[in-house]
Amino acid sequence: MSEREERFEEMLNVVKRDYDNVTAKMEKLRSEEKTKTATYRQLMGKKLTLQNILDMYRIYGLTE
Repeated sequence: MSEREERFEEMLNVVKRDYDNVTAKMEKLRSEEKTKTATYRQLMGKKLTLQNILDMYRIYGLTE
């Protein structure tokens, strides 16, 4: 695997991990009924951004 491919894989793993972390934090806030907080809304924005990145990877056939 080339250095470029390794960096791509590393970035993909970071995006996936961040997406999972944001989702877990949102679930915690949701369970505490804190969906109207600024923190929850910021997390929603970040989640959507990360989801868009993952969708682009899928569209271009870069993920399984």
